[in-house]
Amino acid sequence: MPKNLIIRKVAVLGAGVMGAQIAAHLVNANVETLLFELPAKEGDPNGNVTKALEGLKKLEPSPLASPAKLTYIQPANYEQHLELLRGCDLVIEAIAERIDWKSDLYHKVASYLGTDCIFASNTSGLSINKLAQAFPETQRHRFCGIHFFNPPRYMHLVELIPCASTDAALLDKLEAFLVSTLGKGVVRAKDTPNFIANRIGVFSLLATLHHARRLGLNFDTVDALTGRYLGRPKSATFRTLDVVGLDVFARVVDTMHNNLADDPWHTYFMLPDWLNKLITEGALGQKTKRGVYQKIGSKIHVFDLGLQTYRLSEDKLDDAVKDILRERDWAKKLAALHANPRPQAQFLWALFCDLFHYCAVQLESIASNAHDLDFAVRWGFGWDRGPFEIWQMAGWQQVVGWINEDIAAGRTMSSAPLPGWVTDKTRNEVHRAQGSYSPGSNQYQARSTLPVYSRQEFPDRLSGEAIQYGETIFETESVRMWHSDKNIAILSFKTKMHIISSELLDDILRALDEAEENWLALIIWQTEPPFSAGANLLQLMQGVQQVDEEQPAGFFGKFKGAVQRVKYTVAGGGGLSEIVNAATGNVPRVEDVIVKFQRVSQRLKYALVPTVAAVDGLALGGGCEISIHCTRIVAVLESYIGLVETGVGLLPSGGGCKEMTQRAAAEAKGGDIFPFLRRYFQNIAMSEVSKSAELAREMGYLRASDRIVMNHFELLHVAKQEALALIATAYRPPLIQRQIPVAGRAGIASFKVSMVNMLEGGFISEHDYDIGCRVAEVMCGGDVEVGSMVDEQWLLDLERRNFLELLAMEKTQERIEYMLRNNKPLRN
Repeated sequence: MPKNLIIRKVAVLGAGVMGAQIAAHLVNANVETLLFELPAKEGDPNGNVTKALEGLKKLEPSPLASPAKLTYIQPANYEQHLELLRGCDLVIEAIAERIDWKSDLYHKVASYLGTDCIFASNTSGLSINKLAQAFPETQRHRFCGIHFFNPPRYMHLVELIPCASTDAALLDKLEAFLVSTLGKGVVRAKDTPNFIANRIGVFSLLATLHHARRLGLNFDTVDALTGRYLGRPKSATFRTLDVVGLDVFARVVDTMHNNLADDPWHTYFMLPDWLNKLITEGALGQKTKRGVYQKIGSKIHVFDLGLQTYRLSEDKLDDAVKDILRERDWAKKLAALHANPRPQAQFLWALFCDLFHYCAVQLESIASNAHDLDFAVRWGFGWDRGPFEIWQMAGWQQVVGWINEDIAAGRTMSSAPLPGWVTDKTRNEVHRAQGSYSPGSNQYQARSTLPVYSRQEFPDRLSGEAIQYGETIFETESVRMWHSDKNIAILSFKTKMHIISSELLDDILRALDEAEENWLALIIWQTEPPFSAGANLLQLMQGVQQVDEEQPAGFFGKFKGAVQRVKYTVAGGGGLSEIVNAATGNVPRVEDVIVKFQRVSQRLKYALVPTVAAVDGLALGGGCEISIHCTRIVAVLESYIGLVETGVGLLPSGGGCKEMTQRAAAEAKGGDIFPFLRRYFQNIAMSEVSKSAELAREMGYLRASDRIVMNHFELLHVAKQEALALIATAYRPPLIQRQIPVAGRAGIASFKVSMVNMLEGGFISEHDYDIGCRVAEVMCGGDVEVGSMVDEQWLLDLERRNFLELLAMEKTQERIEYMLRNNKPLRN
C-alpha cells in the first residue's frame, strides 16, 4: 500500500437506514461519495437510491449538516456502475446483517476494487474473520470491520475491527481518517459477537428488562430511573429501544444468543414474550410510530405488561430513591442504593451489580483494556461514565465485596466468579494517569500514540486521568486566562453555561489588554461546551437576585435543548415586572453594561492581535455576538449559533444587529442592500438558530474565512493553527468602517409590510410586530434616506436605545419572566 493513504472518494454499498446516513456524514465532511443499491425494477435504475436520499430529508435530527449537501451524494447501482468502484479509496458495505448476502456482494465487487482500496463492513456484530473468507486471499489484508453507530452524524463512536489478515498500517491510516476527517472516536475491538459497545450495552438492556420484570416495575418507571439520574441519555431504556427499533434490537440479541453459547449469561440472551409480541404486531418503535411507547393525540402512552395494552405514561418514582439518585458522589450513591430495601433501589443496585460483573468477566475476551470498554460504551450509548469508571469512583474493593456477596447469595444473573485481577486486594482502580488496565498483558496500557492524536491537546478523559490546562496568566471568578505555549493566550469562561455577566465583560477587556501587550493572539475556548448560552440578562436589570446556584443563569432560544432550566427569586418577593418598572428610573446602570458589551465586541474586532472564537455547541445571543466579532471563528460541526434575543422581547445589543448590517452592505458591493439585508433581518427577527456550523455559514454567522472542524477534540489545535497563520501574515486589524450604506426608512417600510401580512395571518403577535419594527429600524439605519452613509457607532446607538425601550415594556418583562420560570418562550 502507498506510504501516504489519502481517502479522496468513498463508496457506500447499501442505501438502507445506516448506509444512506453514513453517506450523508461523508459529504458533511466534504468527502466525494457514491451510494450503491440494487437497481429499481421499474423506471430509473437508480430509483432505490433516489428514494433513500429523499428519505434523508425527513429524518430528525437531520443526518445532513445542510440540505444542500444531499446533491453531492452520487447515486449508483450494482448493474451499471461497478466500474466506478475502481476510483474509490474506501468502500463501506452496509447491507442487511446476513453473512450469505454480504458474501455474495463481496464476490460480485472484489474484482472491481483498486489495488490499494480498503474494503470495510459496517456490520454491527457479525464475525469479521468469517466475512473475510468471501474475499480472495490476496485482498484480505485490505478488509476490516468499521462499525458506525446510529445516527452516524451524531454518535461519536466507530469500532474498528481487524480480521486475522488486516494490514496493521492500513488500520492506522483508516483510524486517522475516521478521527480527523469524520470527527469520530475510534475504539479497536476484537472479533467477538457484537464487538464491545453492543455487547455491553445490549447486556445492560437485557439485565434491565430482566430485573424490571422480576421486581414488577413498569416501563415508564424504569425509564425515569435509568435516564439522566444515572448519567445516561434521556431516552433511558425503553425509549432507547424504540429509537433503535425493536426489530434491530432483536437481531443483535439473536447474534449474542446464536454465537455466545459459552457465555455464563447465555440463558438471558433472548427476548421476553411481550417484546416478541410487539414485533409480530409490527410495533417496531419510532419508525412505525408504535413500540414500547405510542403517542395518541398529544399524550404519550406506554405498553403495560399487566394490562397487555397501552395506558397513559406516568413517572412514579419513590421519593426516597429520587433523593439517592440526586447524589453526585458515586460512592455515596451506590452505597445508598445497595443498602436501601425499597424495590426501586434494589432494582438499580441489581443493574449495576450485573453490569460490573459482566464487564469484569468479559473484558479480556472483548477488548484490549478497560479504557476501550469504557469509551466504547460512553461514545456508543451516550453514557457520561463507563462501567469501570463508575465502579472505580464508587470504591473498587467495596464494590467487589458487594458483588461477591450477591454471587454467593444467588442474587446475580450468573454465578460466574469474578476474575483474579478484579479481586486482587492491592487493586484500587483500573484507570491511572499512565493508562488503563489490560488483563491480557497484566499491565496499564497508555493511550494510542498515532500521529492523529497529537491534534487533540485535551482529549476525552476518564476518571483517574488528571488534566492541567496550561499555565495561568490571570484568573478571576468569571474567567481564566492561560497559555500552553509562548505565543498564544487562551481565555476560558468559568460561569455556568459560560453566560456573559458584567464581571465577565470586564475580564474580557482585561484579557484583551494583556494579549495586546504580551501575546501574539487571543483564543476564546471553553474547556467544556457550550461556547456560551448568552448574556446574564437578569443582571442587566436592577434588584434581581440569583439564589439557585445549582442552575445556570441561562439565556434563551428557540433551538430545542438550547436553554437549561433556571430558577430565580426576586428581592422583596416582588414579581419581575415590578422590579423592572422600579428600575426604569435607574436605566443608566443597565445602559452602562450594554455600552460595555458593545465596547467588548468592538475591541475583539479591532484588537491589535488576532482574536479567534473556538465555538463548540451553543453560541446564542451574546455568545454569538462575541464570536462574530472575532477575527476568525473555528466551529465544530455540531455548533448551534444564533441571535435569539427577540424570543424574550428584546433585540441584540452587543453589536449583533450592527455586524449583520455591515455584512449585508459588504455583500451588496455598492448595489441595493435590501435583498442582502433581508436574510439577516429574518434570522434575528425570528430568533433563528443554525442546526450545524454549515448552516451557520449559510445564515451568515460564519464567514468564508471561518473554519469548520469535524472532531471537537481538535478544536483548540485548529484554532491555534488559524491564529498562527494570521500571525505569520503580520496581522493588522481591519480599518474602522465609517461609511456604511443603509436601507433607511424605505427598507423599514418594506420590512413592516411583510410583518403586517404575518400579523394579519396570525403568524406573529402584536408584540412580535413591535419587536420586528425595532429590529428593522436598527438594521436599516433608522429614519434616514435609502443609501445614507452611517458609521458603526450610529448603529450601536440604535441598538442600545431600542433595547432599553423594549426592556421597559410590560410584554417584554412578561416574556423574560415566563422564560426564566418555565424554560419556554411566551407568545403574548
